[in-house]
Amino acid sequence: QVQLVESGGGSVQAGGSLRLSCAASGYTASSKCMGWFRQAPGKEREGIAAISTTGTYTRYADSVKGRFTIAQDNAKNTVTLQMNSLKPEDTAVYFCALRTGRWCSVPSFAQYDYNFWGQGTQVTVSS
Repeated sequence: QVQLVESGGGSVQAGGSLRLSCAASGYTASSKCMGWFRQAPGKEREGIAAISTTGTYTRYADSVKGRFTIAQDNAKNTVTLQMNSLKPEDTAVYFCALRTGRWCSVPSFAQYDYNFWGQGTQVTVSS
C-alpha cells in the first residue's frame, strides 16, 4: 500500500522559513512523478512545485518562484519543499503528490497526473 507522509508544517511569521518533507513508501517503481500542491481556505487546490523523474527539471507557480525550492532524494523516496520568505498568502494546507510507474520528463501541475496524495500539513504564516 502506497503511503505519503508529510511533515514540517507549522506556524511562522512573515519572512520566515519552513521545510516540508514527504516520505513515500509501499511502491517499487523506479519511475515516478512528484509534486507539491496547496489549498487555502475557500480556494481550489493548486500546484506550486513539481519535479521531473530525474530531478533535472523543476516547475514552480509564479506565486512561489524564487522563494520555494523542491528537491527529491530517490534513494530515500523523499521529496522536500524549502519555503523561504513566507508570506501570509502562503497560508494553506500543503499536500505532496505521487504518480508511480510513469516517467515524467516535464513536471506537471495537473492533479489527474497523480494517483497518490498525502494527508496534508498545515502551514500558517502570520503578518
